[in-house]
Amino acid sequence: MSAAVGERHRIRPGMLDALSAEARQTLAEAEVTASVVNLWKLVLKMRKPDVLLADSLQWWEKYVIHTQIPTLAIRTAHVIALGCLPELHKASFDRLLVAQSLAEKLPLVSKDAQLKQYGVRVIW
Repeated sequence: MSAAVGERHRIRPGMLDALSAEARQTLAEAEVTASVVNLWKLVLKMRKPDVLLADSLQWWEKYVIHTQIPTLAIRTAHVIALGCLPELHKASFDRLLVAQSLAEKLPLVSKDAQLKQYGVRVIW
């Protein structure tokens, strides 16, 4: 999973245990914004056999909505940034997260090191 790190809200300890120790530490100390791109991706993958979260909507409600983490909607500037990106990465959701990170000047929390090719700061 990926999450844009910003200057808005603090992640509470224990919320994202699946992340690396470095990512958890960064998120515990930083303020974050959760992209709706993540929710979209989770919902589409919810019924697949290898799904990370069986009930993505319940998880989003518990860890994003109830904790009042601000969400980053998909904006026109993000789509324009997406259109300018070379196709170095095949996953369209990940490219959209990169576009949001670049447009908003936010680093990205992701285990996918390939995303660094876009010049975005990737934390993992």
